[in-house]
Amino acid sequence: MGLADLFVDIFDPLPAYPKEQRAAKVPHAPKRPCPLSRDEKMMAVRNALRYVPTKHHELLAKEFAEELEQYGHIYAFRFMPNFDLKAPPLAEISAKSQQAAAIILMILNNLDPEVAQFPQELVTYGGNGQVFSNWIQFRLVLRYLAQMTSEQTLVLYSGHPLGLFPSHVDAPRVTITNGMMIPNFSTKPQYDKLFALGVTQYGQMTAGSYCYIGPQGIVHGTTITIMNAGRRYLGVDELAGKVFVTAGLGGMSGAQPKAATIAGCISVTAEVCADALLKRHKQGWLEEYSSDLSEIVNLIRKYRKEKKTRSIGYLGNIVDLWERLAAEPDHLVDLGSDQTSLHNPFLGGYYPVGISVEEANTMMTSEPERFKKLVQSSLLRHIAAIDTLAARGMHFWDYGNAFLVECQRAGANMRHPQAKDDKTFRYPSYMQDIMGRNLGIYIVDVYEL
Repeated sequence: MGLADLFVDIFDPLPAYPKEQRAAKVPHAPKRPCPLSRDEKMMAVRNALRYVPTKHHELLAKEFAEELEQYGHIYAFRFMPNFDLKAPPLAEISAKSQQAAAIILMILNNLDPEVAQFPQELVTYGGNGQVFSNWIQFRLVLRYLAQMTSEQTLVLYSGHPLGLFPSHVDAPRVTITNGMMIPNFSTKPQYDKLFALGVTQYGQMTAGSYCYIGPQGIVHGTTITIMNAGRRYLGVDELAGKVFVTAGLGGMSGAQPKAATIAGCISVTAEVCADALLKRHKQGWLEEYSSDLSEIVNLIRKYRKEKKTRSIGYLGNIVDLWERLAAEPDHLVDLGSDQTSLHNPFLGGYYPVGISVEEANTMMTSEPERFKKLVQSSLLRHIAAIDTLAARGMHFWDYGNAFLVECQRAGANMRHPQAKDDKTFRYPSYMQDIMGRNLGIYIVDVYEL
């Protein structure tokens, strides 16, 4: 199978069932919860079969039901290409519209194993930021894009192609909506049910809109944030010898060590996933790493004394790192933040301290209530260590990842002493306190979603 084969009829004949293609060579998404009744599971299978000619329903219904039980979602792995996706030069993509060809290129780039977080589950970044809900949608959309003209528009909802509609050359070639749920009136369990049914997906900002360019896209913003944090909190323009501690080396958070290097400070970034950490090390954005906390502390002291810019990775849990730093007799940290994926705290966005990643991936679906308690207990330890260091003079800010609000939900007292509501926290947000003030934007209160 090659790129041209992705644009042909996918049902006649059916591709071979590639059970072996769900390979160990790439990271995989943890099993998703499947809070469906028997009738709802049948509905989920019917939803996946809506794309498929009736003659194949008997065979595929069984496969889709097995996937739902095994993974908590129907990915339609039979239709997954049997080669690694990679975006070729635009001129090598055969399509009637060059704009449509460019969108094909973007989709292929989002699902490149060197780019995507969980490529075979169609997740680009953020733990659950999907390009499509299943591989049938991927194949159908590529076929639509190859066939459409510059006077047509493809309409998509959470990966589902509604079809090609007449438009004009100045109209969008594709219109997309993802995860159309109203936050104030929806819950995570409701989202989990709709995701299991295959009728919604969380597209993040650039996964489901196909325009992800990796952490390079936010290096500049992260650099500005760290530099402005130095100016605002430390009163310095030069960050030589200053230490910035944070968490996350994923698709977005992976920008942190590179940004800290550009800003001129020493960064220590914790990451529980070895694949994510090694990707940043191979990329050159993370200069060295260790899983030994004593070595991490010694490196901090060494580079702090030398005032040498250096990016250090800690392969381990951020809570262990913060607690070790809080226990040290000397104050080693000047700036702190966090970019764990706490928008999705109980399904892989945050790994609790004390258990392995593998144990966590199993427990989050087999024992969800126990896992939730472990996450919240971990968050309480997390914020307690930060409080200890902040009392010594470290400056911490929330990076818009719901860290403070999840600490509050876990039971920590996060309210600002002068707060008039429960959404104004005692630690600032980067948007309000750092970016906003330096851009001349003044926000009265912090409101965490």
